[in-house]
Amino acid sequence: MRTVPLRRLLVALLTVVLVLTATFAALHLAPGDPVRLYLGPSADEAVVAATRHAEGLDRPLAEQYADWLVRFAAGDWGTSIAQQRPVAHVLGDALGPTLVLVGTSLLLTYLAGILIGAFQASRRRTALDTALTGVTTFLYALPSYVVALGLVLVFAYAGALWRWPSWLRYPAFGAASVGADLLPPSARFVDALRHLVLPVATLAMVGAAGTARFVRGAVLDALRQPFVRAARAKGLGEARVLLRHALRNALVPVLTLLGLQLPALFSGVVFVETIFGWPGMGRVTVQAVLARDYPVVMASTAVFAVLVIAGNLLADLLASLADPRAESGA
Repeated sequence: MRTVPLRRLLVALLTVVLVLTATFAALHLAPGDPVRLYLGPSADEAVVAATRHAEGLDRPLAEQYADWLVRFAAGDWGTSIAQQRPVAHVLGDALGPTLVLVGTSLLLTYLAGILIGAFQASRRRTALDTALTGVTTFLYALPSYVVALGLVLVFAYAGALWRWPSWLRYPAFGAASVGADLLPPSARFVDALRHLVLPVATLAMVGAAGTARFVRGAVLDALRQPFVRAARAKGLGEARVLLRHALRNALVPVLTLLGLQLPALFSGVVFVETIFGWPGMGRVTVQAVLARDYPVVMASTAVFAVLVIAGNLLADLLASLADPRAESGA
């Protein structure tokens, strides 16, 4: 029992190292010179060589990787080649917006997914259940960037073109309007919420569709269990049987779904933040990849990997708390 958490942590640490190793190899196999991109094509060769030496990019790759790994583990994340700022500051500025985006979308994903899935299970084999199954399947099959572009087309461009009411028109770029710092606190808060609507809706729609399908199946499976038949035999109403017995027991496997959704959610964040110009880690990572900014890409990959693994461990913990048998593998 006591070795299970330690074993999971060791596996998680090994996974992070493998992800970082693969990322480092892919970065250096890709064409492009970060120093050339930073200094420009007209830079003198002597200046380029001196800069490469100062950044340590003229050393063997194995030595570069080992040195970066040791310094990163010690808390030294290095300096951005493209921005000439500490990587910790670059990612620190971007981590907050990403956590707001991911946290809000994850909350809405589970709220909407559980409600829709439970409703479908209560109306199983009806026309409404069939229609909702078609919609959730369609949304779940769509890539997040397609959903994002569709929402921008409808609620940003079409809304502005046809002068829809303000509650149907939303900004499609950035986290705040120009001059938002000059607004009163309440207006600034509303402006930030309006910028958050379309990115969150993109991630939540795709996530809620998959969650709803999973919850529907889990609730239908719980409704077939003997304890549900016993509850009905006692004369309990169908709504109470569904909410207090079937749905409550169906939520145990739903918690484990969190560990499967987090990798997809964080990968979707990269596309969504790029499309909406959201100043988060996904956009910073894309910009760093285009600039071949190795320290930023490596550090952001490590942060994403740690967040995903932490989410997996949290899902395991929640599942064991909800059902103690899960901890012992029963």
